[in-house]
Amino acid sequence: MDVSQQLADYATANSTAVLNRTTPVITDAGLLAAFDNTPVDAEEYGANLNPHLLALTLTSTQALISSLFGLPTKSSNSGPITILPEPITLLPREKPLPKPKPLTKWERFAKEKGISHKKKEKDIWDEERQEWVPRWGKNGKNKQSEDQWLHEVKAGDDADLDPAKTARNERKARIAKNEKQHAANLAAAANNASTSSSSSGKSNGGGVEKTQEEKKNLRERRKDELKRSMLISKTSTASLGKYDEKIEGEPKIKGIKRKFEPTVKSNEQGGFKIEKDSQLDVLKRLEMGVGKVKKSKKGSAGEEGELNVRKAVRFQGKQDRANGSTASSKFGAAKKGGKRR
Repeated sequence: MDVSQQLADYATANSTAVLNRTTPVITDAGLLAAFDNTPVDAEEYGANLNPHLLALTLTSTQALISSLFGLPTKSSNSGPITILPEPITLLPREKPLPKPKPLTKWERFAKEKGISHKKKEKDIWDEERQEWVPRWGKNGKNKQSEDQWLHEVKAGDDADLDPAKTARNERKARIAKNEKQHAANLAAAANNASTSSSSSGKSNGGGVEKTQEEKKNLRERRKDELKRSMLISKTSTASLGKYDEKIEGEPKIKGIKRKFEPTVKSNEQGGFKIEKDSQLDVLKRLEMGVGKVKKSKKGSAGEEGELNVRKAVRFQGKQDRANGSTASSKFGAAKKGGKRR
């Protein structure tokens, strides 16, 4: 039995021969990738698809492995490891570029005036302690006037002035002011972002100009957000803002108001019907409670139809003592009257 033809076909299908490419295969060892830029042979691709694809794959893989063997290696417990270089192929981003952060009011002013911002260090040198202390936070330099044991009192200050408390209130007021400005900057940035998006939409022909009512609603919504942020910042202290100084224009905290039904309602408001229903409801609850006998405690009334002997004896004793005291007082008054005679 001659199987030479079958063996020849199998060898051809599983050939590991590398194709001769007019353009060399480009390899990027940093990404473990190989790029074959040679145009595809249409006749070979249509006649023998799978063998042709296998040959192309073998050619690219052979070029990649050959480039890896030319890289430096280092020894490890698992054996030699190849040190891959930095990738040279620029891949596209998976996600779009992040939007630039909107500038605050101060940043816009500094940019217009050409003021360079210098970032402050977190620690500052304390001349008295001769050590570095934090600028803010626990044991911070900004609390030095509150924690010091000796304060200078000016001539015009009151006698009962507490300098430490005054310094603390001023610091809390600065914090509240900064938080208010921060909330205003966020609202302004959001407004600028919405304005820019609407303007871009108009330029593309897909935007619609907002009406006066919509603009008014947007302003009211931003105003409510600012008020809410200020109230949250006021309640962040230990006393929930009870002893903090009030800022000009600060909104008042509205509590929950209790609602009471009017004593007398007119017939137009359904007063007779409402009063009748409420009285019937009271009677219904009283009827539901009839016949329910609570479990008697020690010394209290017994079950219905029975006599509490202890309570009856105690009551009779009180009556006897009261009668006895009355009789003795009358007898004493009679004796005194007899002596006077």
